[in-house]
Amino acid sequence: VYLMRDSDNEVIYVGKARSLKKRLGSYLSRAGRLDIKTEVLIRRIANIETIVTSSEKEALILESNLIKRHRPRYNVDLKDDKRYPLLRLDIIHPYPRLSIVRKPKKDGALYFGPYASAHAVRQTLKVINKTFLLRKCTDREFKTRTRPCLHCQMQGCLAPCCRDVDRETYARMVQEVVLFLKGQTPLLIGQIKKEMRNAADNQNFEQAARLRDKMFALEKTVEKQVAVSTDFKDRDVITCARTADFSLVTMLFVRSGFLQGSRTFTFSATIADDGELIATFMRQYYAKAQFVPKEILVSTLPEDTDLVEERLHELKGTKVHIRKPLRGAKTRLIAMANQNVIKEVKERSENLSSRMALIQRLQKRLQLMRLPRRIECFDNSNLAGTSSVASMVVFSEGKPNKGAYRLFRIRDVSGPDDYAMMHEVLRRRFTGSASSAAPPDLLIVDGGKGQLNIAHAVIDNLGLTNQFDIIGIAKKDPDRGETDDRIYKYGRANPINFGREGDLLLFIQHIRDEAHRSAITYHRRKRGKRALRSSLDLIPGVGKKRKTALIKHFKTIKRVRDATVEELIAVPGIHRKLAETIRESLQESSSP
Repeated sequence: VYLMRDSDNEVIYVGKARSLKKRLGSYLSRAGRLDIKTEVLIRRIANIETIVTSSEKEALILESNLIKRHRPRYNVDLKDDKRYPLLRLDIIHPYPRLSIVRKPKKDGALYFGPYASAHAVRQTLKVINKTFLLRKCTDREFKTRTRPCLHCQMQGCLAPCCRDVDRETYARMVQEVVLFLKGQTPLLIGQIKKEMRNAADNQNFEQAARLRDKMFALEKTVEKQVAVSTDFKDRDVITCARTADFSLVTMLFVRSGFLQGSRTFTFSATIADDGELIATFMRQYYAKAQFVPKEILVSTLPEDTDLVEERLHELKGTKVHIRKPLRGAKTRLIAMANQNVIKEVKERSENLSSRMALIQRLQKRLQLMRLPRRIECFDNSNLAGTSSVASMVVFSEGKPNKGAYRLFRIRDVSGPDDYAMMHEVLRRRFTGSASSAAPPDLLIVDGGKGQLNIAHAVIDNLGLTNQFDIIGIAKKDPDRGETDDRIYKYGRANPINFGREGDLLLFIQHIRDEAHRSAITYHRRKRGKRALRSSLDLIPGVGKKRKTALIKHFKTIKRVRDATVEELIAVPGIHRKLAETIRESLQESSSP
């Protein structure tokens, strides 16, 4: 295992190799053919530290641990920019239901997905709701419902919440849904066709007609799917591509021979070649994946294929094969994946070029010292000086970098003093733990000349003057005939005129609006918790533990206030008499 360090002794890359001489030689031999960014990376290497292990498996584990510890800038680090939606089926419940979630948990439920978009998962759920009769109500509604809902009246649900539904019948329906979600629709159609014929033979024609309609609905779904292989096996197809600015890995998901969808993952500059990139990606992706297929097709075989297969075998419990097809139908799957990744590279490159052109024009219009690759914007939020908070949003190369967002709870200011709040937040941003973040190229404060002067004073006191530019954005005043928000720069009396470059003003407004959204969301959350605690504190018999239990169970004061006595009893530690007291007290406090 080798650790590459720069002149500041910071670890910038961790890798492993059977032959260190061969691996490092490959980097140097590629030096004339590398993109500028990677050549700069190689020139940054000042020292290489090595650790010898007794086996490749030990090296793999050590490499993974060192990457987690040092978080090297140029290693492949699989981080989704968003959580993709999944379908959750709670098989522990006697009558399971499907729900859309974003984060899987180890709770015994079955998870299907992830789906490429919220639209895709909603369409799948819509097909299931039309074809199968699973309950639609939440667990909370299931406990309290007294009569069938509209779904039951429209023959879209068996209504196990109110009716005596046979558990075995419901369980068979759940198994059909599982087959459908696993991509085994042809097998499910065959089972339904067999049941339909048996029902017809027994002259149960109404049941046979229902099964016929279900079969037709599933056949229509299959018709919309794209068949990409004739062996009807599950497999993933992985390929990669790279530019001077980023690397991409694209996956195609093939289930029972049908293409179910694709996902693309983006990585910043890395020394890793295609084989290393794919191997590292697979180890990280399948460690968290809900499903590991028996076969994975790749465009480039990793150097340690046997080791990766062994790791996937441990995760799946059965043998997993990683193959690079050279001929036949499987090469067409690789070609399809390559087409997708090339298309994605083109779109993202064009998007990046467009964003870079925008911030270059912004630098010219605002006469900034540096190209504003990293822009930070601050905004405060409070209600008459209570529950005061602030937010910092970050835009990197013209795009929101949500992982770098920060939220601040105002500590030292009492009352609605916006200037003092801005002073505190900026001071805390550039001192203490928050100062470890990369400095901005452009700092934006929400407000006019007052907030701008406060920001400049803080930066000046901290000795950061002339390290980055500061601007303020003030809302337009229609009473004064203003039609646009005003952008102020320190040392300039009049606001900046954007002329025909109105898109630059819109871009700054978008950043300000994102900061405002982040601050107001945090403020409402904090205010809601405070209101809930304040209301519950006045109720006799509700101490710290019971108050915490109510907050954890209901989340908001409105839900506690609207809860029935039976729902309140469901909270641990709440008996009937206390539930009645809580309900009466909250109802009285909410009445005019």
